[in-house]
Amino acid sequence: MTVVDGVFPCGDVSLQKGGTLKDAKIVYKTFGALNAARDNVIVYPTSYSAHHTDIEWLVDPANCLDPTKYFVVIPNMFTNGLSTSPSNYAGEFPNVTTFDNVMQQRRLLKELFDVDRVKMVYGWSMGAQQAYHWAALFGDAVERIVVNCGSARTAPHNFVFLEGVRTTLLAARTPEEGIRAMGRIYAGWALSQTFYRREMWRGLGFSSLEDFLVRSWEANFLRRDMHDLLAQLRIWQQGDISDNDLYRGDLSKALSSITAKVLLMPSATDLYFQTDDNRGELPLLKHGTLAEIPSVWGHRAGNPRGIDEETAFVNQQVTALLAS
Repeated sequence: MTVVDGVFPCGDVSLQKGGTLKDAKIVYKTFGALNAARDNVIVYPTSYSAHHTDIEWLVDPANCLDPTKYFVVIPNMFTNGLSTSPSNYAGEFPNVTTFDNVMQQRRLLKELFDVDRVKMVYGWSMGAQQAYHWAALFGDAVERIVVNCGSARTAPHNFVFLEGVRTTLLAARTPEEGIRAMGRIYAGWALSQTFYRREMWRGLGFSSLEDFLVRSWEANFLRRDMHDLLAQLRIWQQGDISDNDLYRGDLSKALSSITAKVLLMPSATDLYFQTDDNRGELPLLKHGTLAEIPSVWGHRAGNPRGIDEETAFVNQQVTALLAS
């Protein structure tokens, strides 16, 4: 399997909400080989606080993103600490949106690989929001998308959760204190009530609930810069596939304009992106399917590394979509 790490120089990017992202760069990683017809491309955007190293486990011959069949491109989103982000930017960081991210990702595919059309965009969480944007903005250039624990517009309750995280980070005395508190808030939202009732953290190798909170959740976010986390929160809160000149806030129009095959794959116990959000979107999609992940792992069910039943479900659904 061929694996390539690279950096795509975007130059100075004029942003959707105004301002310029100066000397912007996308750090990316590719797996597999582009075929002669250039029609085996899968785009796999990153999720909140994730680097490509956190999600690339799914790119494996044993999984649905098989690099022996497909050319898989993982573009790190702006603000994640690898691509252009507050932590590596000189001066005040401007307001970057999901729209800005996917516009530059498409440039990357065209200018580096001469790819106009993609077989699938697969995304989990904020990656799912990017997948939805790809389908809404680029029409026939996108054959399929997987919206794994995501939605076309950030729901009000989701926004409020993020607002709690944002104000916690800003109110803390130090960045470390804020990030530790953020991790504990996240722990209660990312996993279900049943997960904690059954003390399923024990099966992950933790000796107590406190051990789980410290070594899993606090430690995970302490890897990241507070200003990057805040910038990504703002992108998430603004998430809306219709918030652009093409649709002017008309979400129904944006959804009904999507020509790609869409697999909506929520988790039954996700507290961020609820199945009802996707149920409301489904009737407006031309070629939409909803397959709910039967899981007590909450939002985590959509990125089920090390969770066999949920991984098998994701693989089965996505493999069927690719074969359709």
